Amino acid sequence: MIPSSHADILQKKSFAHLATLMPDGSPQVTPVWVDVVDGKIVVNSAKGRLKDKNLEHDPRVAISVTDPDNPYRSMTIRGKVVEIRTEGADAHIDKMAKKYIGKDKYPGRATGEVRVLVTIAPDKIHTMG
Repeated sequence: MIPSSHADILQKKSFAHLATLMPDGSPQVTPVWVDVVDGKIVVNSAKGRLKDKNLEHDPRVAISVTDPDNPYRSMTIRGKVVEIRTEGADAHIDKMAKKYIGKDKYPGRATGEVRVLVTIAPDKIHTMG
């Protein structure tokens, strides 16, 4: 469902903004590194973070991502979390560190941190530019 005209944005060092819903229904937005696997959006988080807790409560999300080479070219995605898992999350955060900061290992890991992979199935996608 990701349009080929804008799929490259997700391959670049594009920061996405992930909107989740708080238990009271208010929105919460977090900048995230983003990946695509089999047409689904993949975000890596740490267990216990606010976005992680929100996603366990309500799987609905929105993502906004802008082309770092052209800020007038962007994509917004609405969808639902279809999977949250720990398997493969450590290797994935290292992959994202390589993409975004050129490091082989993610340097921001806290002692005892448990990484989680969040897989999002897009429902609606809007593109600009």
